[in-house]
Amino acid sequence: MTLPNAEVPKDASPNAIASSSSQPARLVEHFFRHETGRLHGALIRLLGVHNLSLAEDMAQEALLRALRTWSMGGIPANPSAWITQVAMNLARDALRHQRMSGGKESAIITHLELTAPTPVLAVGSDHEIRDDALRLLFVCCHPSVAPDAQVVLALKVLCGFNTGEIARAFLTNEAAIEKQLTRTKQRIQNAGLGFDLPEGENLAPRLDGVLAALYLLFNEGYKASAGERLIREDLCREAIRLTALLAAHPVGQTPRSHALLSLMLLTSARFPTRLDEQGDLLRLDDQDRSKWDQSLIERGLVHLVAAARGHELTEYHLQAGIAAIHCTAANSASTDWARILRHYDELHRLKPSPIVALNRAVAVAHLHGPRAGLDAIAAIPQRDRLESHYLLHAVVGELHWRLKDHRAAAESFRRALQLAQVGPEQLHLSRMLERSSGRN
Repeated sequence: MTLPNAEVPKDASPNAIASSSSQPARLVEHFFRHETGRLHGALIRLLGVHNLSLAEDMAQEALLRALRTWSMGGIPANPSAWITQVAMNLARDALRHQRMSGGKESAIITHLELTAPTPVLAVGSDHEIRDDALRLLFVCCHPSVAPDAQVVLALKVLCGFNTGEIARAFLTNEAAIEKQLTRTKQRIQNAGLGFDLPEGENLAPRLDGVLAALYLLFNEGYKASAGERLIREDLCREAIRLTALLAAHPVGQTPRSHALLSLMLLTSARFPTRLDEQGDLLRLDDQDRSKWDQSLIERGLVHLVAAARGHELTEYHLQAGIAAIHCTAANSASTDWARILRHYDELHRLKPSPIVALNRAVAVAHLHGPRAGLDAIAAIPQRDRLESHYLLHAVVGELHWRLKDHRAAAESFRRALQLAQVGPEQLHLSRMLERSSGRN
């Protein structure tokens, strides 16, 4: 589903958006990113996971109907209830057309009709997940599904990611993601996997997949893969909300959950300074640290302390540690790059990837100079996987610029600009290309 890009006010509720805007597309865009997980969760909980594709279709059709209807007749008083009711009605109609036994069909339809317009899970046990979106994450991360497929499925049905966004997150192509989604859904349908949410510690085996999906959800918000906005704070807030809910739940009170939440909070604290007043990208060295959100930094450090309990060390611990070093440095010059490099060395040992190696090369350049950084990039295993990623060429261009090799810098910035898909990044690269070309 593709909707127009829309600027939604920070922390805006659906009703606030409805009352403040005459553009239904903005509100539908809000629902597409905020309500997809809740809506899918409610539909899947009622229809069963074997009807996963049906639930996706009903949610998408409900959003499309909202766009058409609200454009002609105005926005209803309770947009959330309107969309949910339409989705439930569509699900009821779809079930009526399925070849089911009469008694079973009637029972399901009756159940749907008696369901409240905005179903909210309410259970008595502290060991059950109360939030539909978080429940859906655990549903998608069933141990019978391969780890990568868990995350892909969660991003698609919970977070409303399209295949292009998922492909970019995994450094692959859309066709591969489509194929994997089809196989995963078919496996679920054929195997009849039991996706009823277990209680208590039986949830623990699914935790790694849940954390991975939340991590990628936050990453897409922190650095959007396409569009005019660099930061999609709505996705970051939802990732933080779900991760905080998870970390407060008995099954999620683990060091790695606290580490991931710490990483999100410390990273979000720097959002106010990522762009200048003209919308140009600001590098970390150029940001005004007095504008960083100190309350988020304090919360992030509290969760980092909680993450340090026990003997567990994960990629989230190391990334949160790197974020904490940046957030606690008084200025760019006092940043402890030696310690950051040690963190990246350990991160690459723990979970090697071309992206981790590229970030490590940046730390090498800060510590030992741009030539050492370029040498580290040249030594990256599977570097070819980064060739279609703008960031590789942007970093190479920056290092050549620091070496005063303006011709090589311009060549790299030109390639990065061809690959960049986010407005502020394109603007920044255009300016760097112009500056480099002018010095040749």
